[in-house]
Amino acid sequence: MFEDKSQELTPISKLGEFGLIKHLTEHFPLENSTSELGVGDDAAIINPDGKKVVVTTDVLAEGVHFNLGYVPLKHLGYKAVVVNLSDVAAMNAVPTQILVSLAVSNRFPVEALEELYAGIQLACKHYKVDLIGGDTTSSNAGLVMSITAIGLENEDEIVKRSGAKPNDLLVVSGDLGGAYLGLQILEREHSVFLSNPNMQPEMEGYDYILERQLKPEARTDVKNTLKELGIKPTSMIDISDGLASEVLHLSDQSKVGFRVYEEKIPLDNLTMSTAEELNLNPAMAALNGGEDYELLFTIAPEDFDKIVGHPDFSIIGHATELNDGNHLIARGSNQMIPLTAQGWDAFLNKE
Repeated sequence: MFEDKSQELTPISKLGEFGLIKHLTEHFPLENSTSELGVGDDAAIINPDGKKVVVTTDVLAEGVHFNLGYVPLKHLGYKAVVVNLSDVAAMNAVPTQILVSLAVSNRFPVEALEELYAGIQLACKHYKVDLIGGDTTSSNAGLVMSITAIGLENEDEIVKRSGAKPNDLLVVSGDLGGAYLGLQILEREHSVFLSNPNMQPEMEGYDYILERQLKPEARTDVKNTLKELGIKPTSMIDISDGLASEVLHLSDQSKVGFRVYEEKIPLDNLTMSTAEELNLNPAMAALNGGEDYELLFTIAPEDFDKIVGHPDFSIIGHATELNDGNHLIARGSNQMIPLTAQGWDAFLNKE
């Protein structure tokens, strides 16, 4: 995949571990005043300036979380940052720094890692976060990335998964299911290519859902939007593993049940038409697909008038007493279907 006969590629061994880190990170200037010392020393220094520090980390492994047969390295770098910043946004905090660690096999030349870091740099610039450290090592299993994201926020602004109360409204940002449908198109076209390399992939017309899969965005804007509306969520989580799974996480941490109304789940027109083309239920793609990176949160019932009709938020249900359980109310009926977590699980799913 990385062979380019028009130029000689650089083996990582030519630079060595420390030379590679310096080469990949030398064009990452520090932008945040809380980043006191970045890449280059034994450890970074963050000055939280009296705020609480929010920390999250994710590991992305080739063959488990991504397929380089159809995922460009620049997109992978960008997405790897975004999925971590999304976790910080889900705490209602502001992301400020990241650390990036790589385990990489010798099939990757330096130029491939430059592409990866170009995506990381683009995400850093877009979200105004600083790369302040990390590590590199060799791997016998392709590419493995670990990204740690750090955010800062005043204690009274932080939102956890554990604050929902019965009768709170369940709200989601954006629309759901698109990333999963984008993945289905990528998998379909990749399979066609593997069986016949002369066949051109049919990607035209799927732009939105492909972008939802390959280049998602973290909803760091939701915090300010809600503040402008005069709303502080009572609980919040990001949708990485599918809506059903995240509802169950909120239920577990807040000790409440939830009712989710199928007809209220926001779906993009392309998501619906692609689901129909592939004989899939678009609501099931939203419930179980994952990787949408929208925010799911609860608000007090008295905040209904502040958020109803807002173009970027959908009220999809409400919290109940814990012993009422978690249910999907089927479209066009009052049938209550128990919610189960059938979304992404790295230990159960194989690509």
